[in-house]
Amino acid sequence: MNLNANHYRFLDAAAEQFPNQVEFSKSTVKKICLTAGIPKPSWLFRNPQFKAGYGTYSIESVVPENYSQPVPVQAVQTVETVPVPTSTVGVNVLDENISVIPSIMDNYVPFGHFKDLKSILKSGIFFPVFITGLSGNGKTLMVEQICAKLKKELFRVNITIETDEDDLIGSNTLINGNIVFKEGPVLKAMRKGAVLLLDEVDLASNKIMCLQSILEGGGYLIKKTGEFVKPAEGFTVVATANTKGKGSEDGRFIGTNILNEAFLERFAICLEQEYPPVTTEKKIVKGDFAILGVNDDDFADKLVDWADVIRKSFYEGAVDEVISTRRLVHIAKAFSMFNDKLKSIEVCLARFDEDTKASFLDLYTKVDAGVNPLGDELESEETVTEENDKDDFTI
Repeated sequence: MNLNANHYRFLDAAAEQFPNQVEFSKSTVKKICLTAGIPKPSWLFRNPQFKAGYGTYSIESVVPENYSQPVPVQAVQTVETVPVPTSTVGVNVLDENISVIPSIMDNYVPFGHFKDLKSILKSGIFFPVFITGLSGNGKTLMVEQICAKLKKELFRVNITIETDEDDLIGSNTLINGNIVFKEGPVLKAMRKGAVLLLDEVDLASNKIMCLQSILEGGGYLIKKTGEFVKPAEGFTVVATANTKGKGSEDGRFIGTNILNEAFLERFAICLEQEYPPVTTEKKIVKGDFAILGVNDDDFADKLVDWADVIRKSFYEGAVDEVISTRRLVHIAKAFSMFNDKLKSIEVCLARFDEDTKASFLDLYTKVDAGVNPLGDELESEETVTEENDKDDFTI
């Protein structure tokens, strides 16, 4: 293969950033080009001779024998200051002095496994937790609010199928003309004794297996620098998912994957998060109404009763969709803007198909009229559960 200027620009950049390495993942190739400011090597992706495996490419066959690689700049462990305005982080890196303690929500209503998870995080013991449940039922918010109350730093990583070791652990990058190793959120959380939140972890590919030693409570050897990082006291891992890591059997959560059993086995416990009981959910919606300046407890009550009817139908297999607590909050916000109950519900149901949307609107009109389509009393929710939800949100 005849090499041109584009080939040599990529070979130079690869040799400078990853000396003596000839195989790269697609994401690493993109980062090499981004760091060096050069175009992506389409010749590498399109030619089958460079494919080394699934999602990996080799430049070994294209490097001339007498090719002189540039002398790489030694990697350093200093991390450039990158200001981040929020309390959570994806694959960006936080400065050492920036606090990532979430803010307390004054109207937050604890429920479900709040007490149990708070006890785990408060203990300071390394105890990885896997939280599963349908979307919009407060899994992530629960973790954030517990960390807020305990004043524990939280590093949240939103997992996708593209998330790899460079995103989680860190990667080499060009800063002020020097190649430096820029630490990712996992190492930051380990050093600070913080909580690492792997959000939507069931979207991950097998690249998530790079966290195995960390999930065992051990340290991590940074291959690019040779440093071994030990977790500080208080560090632990929490993962949230819509499935239990076994895929979505009903196809409801497209894109979720079957996670490696060895990965799942390293989580000490699995907490199954349900939607809050009616009495608790009414407090949640009314709390949002209060924040939004809306004074309509009757509408809040009927919204929750309506959602409860739909969920019971969903669990029985009568409908394919469900109204989440998050969607009730969306309706509350819409009502604060439009001051029209049916319009607020309708626009927040627009993502459903027309038949589902129409049936859900019809169900609301019946609930609004005091009729429960299931034939039960609307206020039949257990008072016993409410007692279990009386966490005073104190430490």
